[in-house]
Amino acid sequence: MVSFLILRTHGFPHRFTSVFILSRKALCFCSSSTLPTSSSSSSSSHVPSSQSMVKRVCSLVCESYYQHAHMRVSPPRLHLGIDADSLTHEQAITIVASLADDAGSIVALSFFNWAIGYSKFRHFMRLYIVCATSLIGNGNLEKAREVMQCMVKNFAEIGRLKEAVEMVIEMHNQGLVPNTRTLNWVIKITSDMGLVEYAEYLFEEMCARGVRPDSVSYRVMVVAYCKMGNVLEADRWLSSMLERGFVVDNASFTLIISRLFEKGFATRALWYFRKFSDMGLKPNLINFTSMIEGFCKKGSIKQAFEMLEEMVGKGWKPNVYTHTALIDGLCKKGWTEKAFRLFLKLVRSENHKPNVLTYTSMISGYCRDDKLNRAEMLLSRMKEQGLVPNTNTYTTLIDGHCKAGNFERAYGLMNLMNNEGFSPNVCTYNAIVDGLCKKGRVQEAYKMLKNGFHNGLKADKVTYTILISEHCKQADIKLALVLFNKMVKSGIQPDIHSYTTLIAVFCREKRMKESEMFFEEAVKFGLIPTNKTYTSMICGYCREGNLKLALKFFNRMGDHGCAPDSITYGALISGLCKQSKLGEARRFYDTMIEKGITPCEVTRVTLAYEYCKIDDCISAMVILERLEKKLWIRTANTLIRKLCSERKVGMAALFFHKLLDMDLHVNRVTLAAFMTACYESNKYALVSDLTARIHKENRLAIKVTK
Repeated sequence: MVSFLILRTHGFPHRFTSVFILSRKALCFCSSSTLPTSSSSSSSSHVPSSQSMVKRVCSLVCESYYQHAHMRVSPPRLHLGIDADSLTHEQAITIVASLADDAGSIVALSFFNWAIGYSKFRHFMRLYIVCATSLIGNGNLEKAREVMQCMVKNFAEIGRLKEAVEMVIEMHNQGLVPNTRTLNWVIKITSDMGLVEYAEYLFEEMCARGVRPDSVSYRVMVVAYCKMGNVLEADRWLSSMLERGFVVDNASFTLIISRLFEKGFATRALWYFRKFSDMGLKPNLINFTSMIEGFCKKGSIKQAFEMLEEMVGKGWKPNVYTHTALIDGLCKKGWTEKAFRLFLKLVRSENHKPNVLTYTSMISGYCRDDKLNRAEMLLSRMKEQGLVPNTNTYTTLIDGHCKAGNFERAYGLMNLMNNEGFSPNVCTYNAIVDGLCKKGRVQEAYKMLKNGFHNGLKADKVTYTILISEHCKQADIKLALVLFNKMVKSGIQPDIHSYTTLIAVFCREKRMKESEMFFEEAVKFGLIPTNKTYTSMICGYCREGNLKLALKFFNRMGDHGCAPDSITYGALISGLCKQSKLGEARRFYDTMIEKGITPCEVTRVTLAYEYCKIDDCISAMVILERLEKKLWIRTANTLIRKLCSERKVGMAALFFHKLLDMDLHVNRVTLAAFMTACYESNKYALVSDLTARIHKENRLAIKVTK
C-alpha cells in the first residue's frame, strides 16, 4: 500500500514545497512505483539495478548492525564496505525509509548516521526529513527530534541555519510537535551563532505553538545576551525567569555576575546574588570570588571584604584567585602596602602560593605608586620562584616605566620579552604610545606604531582612543574625527570611551549638536554611557546656558546605572548660579551633602559667593556650616580673597571673624588680600578691628601655653 506525505506550505518558504511518495515497505522503489532519480532521463531499465542496490545496502546495514549491536554505542557505527558515491540521493532516502519499516528505527538511524558522515549526504535536507518522518511513523518521536537537531547543527555550519530551523517548525504538521527540549536546543544553536534576536523570535514562536519554556530556556537567552555584553536585555530575561520561579545554575550565575559588574551594575549584581540565594541557589567558592572580584574592580573594597567574611562564614576557604582579586583591588585603590601584607600572607601559606596573576597585580600596584624599584624586585623574585612572567606582566612593568618617563628601560623590557620568547602585543605598544603621547612625544609614538605595524601589529580600539584623545587635547578635532572614522572602517567598533573622548571635546567647544549626535549613536549601538559621558554632556549644556537639556541628561543618568559625582553636581550648580537660580542650585547642593558627596572647592565658593552678591551672608554661612572643619577653613579663605577682589570688604570681614572663631592660624595671603582691599576702599577701621582681635587672641594663646 502506498501512502502520500505532503509537506504543507502554510507559513513555509516556497523552496521547501515538494511532494514525496512514501511506501511503508520501500519508499520510492516498489515493484510498481518509482520516484525519479537525480537524473530526469533515467529509463525503466535502470529500476532493477536501483532496486538491487537498495536491497544490497539494506542487507549490509542489517548485517553490520547485528555484528556490532553488542557495542555500547547506540546506534552502533556501521562498516558497510561500499563507497558512498555509489549511492544516489534518492537511493539513500529509500534505504532509510525501508530500514525503518522492516528493521526498526535504530537500524535506520545507523544507516542515517553513516550517510551524513559523508559530505555528499551531510547537507541533503530530504534525507533528514524522510528519516525523521519514518521515525515518527514508528512512534519514535525522541529519535526523530534528534535527527532534526542534527540537521540544524549541520546546516548551521554552511550558513543555512534559518532554513533548517524553519523545517523543524514545519515538522509540527507531520506530527513532530515541538517540545521544551526542541526549543532549548534550537535557541542554543541559534544564539551560539550570535543570532540572539532570531533566537528570541523562535522562543516566542514556539511558545505560541504551546511549548512551555523551562529554566534552561531562559538561561540560554540570559547567557547569550551576557556573552554579547548586552546586560540590559540579559536583565530583562532574568526578571522573567524570576517571575516564573526559575533559578540559574552556578556557572551561569558567575557569568551573569561578571558581566553586571563589568558594565557598572554592581547594585544589581548584589541584588541577584541575594535573590537567587533566597530562592535556594547555594553560592559556591567561584560565585563568591566573582562577587569579590567585581567589588574590587569597582573600588568597593569594604564590600569585597564583607563578602569575603560572608564566604568564610559559609564554610568556603579563599583560594589564590580570591586573594589575587583582593590584592588587585587594594592596589587599584592605592593601598599598596595593605595589598603587600596580603601578598606576604600568600607567600607564607602552605596551600596557596602566589601565581603569575598575583605577582602581576602586585607589580601593577607598585607601578601605580611609582615604586618601580620594588616592581622590578618582584619581577626578579618571580623568576627565582620558577614562575615565568607573561606578556601581561612585562606590559604592566613597561607601562609603569613609560608613565615615569623611563622609556629607555621600557624599550629594554621589550627586547627582554623578545629574547624570552614573548612577543609584545597591542597592549604593550599601547602602553608605550600612551606614555609617549602624555610626554608630548607624539611623533615618536607614531613611529613606534609604524614599526609595530611592520611587524604585523594591528591597532585596536585602545590604540585609536589614545591617539584620538591626544588630538582632542590639542583641539585638533578634524584629525581626531579622521582617526575615529578610520577605526570604524577598519571594522573596529568604538567603545564608550572612544565616544566619550569625542563627546567631551565637542562639549568643550560648545558644539552640542555634534555631542548629542555621538551620544545617541553610542546608545543606538548598545553602548552604555558612563558617568564621564553624562557629565561631559551636562557641562557642555551648562556652558551653553541650556539648563533644560542639562537637567534632561542629568535625569537620564539613572537609566544607565550612572550616579552623579561632585563634578556633575558642580556643573549643574554653576549653570544654575549663572542664571541666578539659587533656589534650585541650593537644592542640588543639599542633595550632594545628604548623599555623602563632598562638593569641590569651586562649587562651594561659587554658591556661597552668589548669595553674598545678593547680600545674603546668612545663607552663605549656612552652606559652609555643613562642611567639615578643614574644608570650611579652606573654603572661607578662598571666599574672603574673592570678596576682597570684588571690594566687598564688609562681607569679607564677617567671614574673616568667623574664620578666626574656627582657626587662630591666620593665612598670610588671605590677610594681605583683606588689608589691601580695605586700604583701597578706605575701610581702615575694619583692618584695625581685625588686627586687634588677632593680637588679642594670640596673647591669650601664649598665656594658656605658659
